[in-house]
Amino acid sequence: MAAVAVAGGIMVFRFDSMARATFALLTALLCVGGQLVVLGLDYLGIVTVLMMTIEMAVMAVFMIMFMMNPAGLMPMTMVHNRRGAAALCALTFALLVIGILLAPWPRRQGDAPADPTRDLGISLMGPQMLTMMTLGMALFATIVATVVLATPRGRYDRYGDDLRSASPEDPVRGGVGR
Repeated sequence: MAAVAVAGGIMVFRFDSMARATFALLTALLCVGGQLVVLGLDYLGIVTVLMMTIEMAVMAVFMIMFMMNPAGLMPMTMVHNRRGAAALCALTFALLVIGILLAPWPRRQGDAPADPTRDLGISLMGPQMLTMMTLGMALFATIVATVVLATPRGRYDRYGDDLRSASPEDPVRGGVGR
């Protein structure tokens, strides 16, 4: 899973399409969630998988709706200043490796908890789990309502109710109304 996660992360910058890059990023993040599950952190792993899947799906939907090119599939570059970005990435990676190797890691004190996932969930959320779940649904409903209210017509409304109009009837064409 680690190798697939790294490959997915690399492919984000290799693809020339926002949609493909989104699914490459989703692949990488699903592998990270899988790694958390394998490490015994089921709660964090499942939450990571659920959050990243929904986040990437929403991102793909917004790209299809609002990007200038259809569905973000037209070729485009994901990286600007390739040499500078590569140098900065290499430097950051080297600094992180040096930090990992030279950091004075603390030793465990006391016994490990019987269920570390439960203890982590309680320390993060406490008794507020229901509140957070409700808040998540309210935020999702707000996003959907915002998109619905922001678009006065659907994608195909401009071709008429039966979609048989020969040309689209856009309210504004070239800055001048018809």
